Amino acid sequence: MTNLPQLHHITGKAIKLNTMTNTYTWQQERQMLCDSFARRMLVEHGIKEVTTQRQARNGTRIFLCPTGELIGSYSTGYVRRCDSSDRIYQLNPKYKREDRWMWLDEDGKTYIRKGTAWARALIYSEMTRLAFIVEYYLKNYKQNT
Repeated sequence: MTNLPQLHHITGKAIKLNTMTNTYTWQQERQMLCDSFARRMLVEHGIKEVTTQRQARNGTRIFLCPTGELIGSYSTGYVRRCDSSDRIYQLNPKYKREDRWMWLDEDGKTYIRKGTAWARALIYSEMTRLAFIVEYYLKNYKQNT
């Protein structure tokens, strides 16, 4: 194994190797795996990463599809289409959930109301978000190129 440091995909900072055991931490290995997957997205599908340094510090990764669409992966678990500054669409899978609300009226009596609302399934794994972006691109845009 060589002692050349791996560089972070955006910031260019070296990922340090533990010199005592010649190994990386699991977090470093996971980051290198995600960076490698992002490079494969470019090679295999033409999906280019256009993340700024500020976005990288926040845990956000932005990708430019060959069709011109921007798709973002956020550390909060969301995947969004970012086509313009005023229209950002969530792409995460939707599901219905039951919500309950409780409030007081003017007389001090409590009320509970139940209802059904839509919610988004959050994707907490960065690798899963990247795979979701590729699946979304292949399903919605690949046939148009």
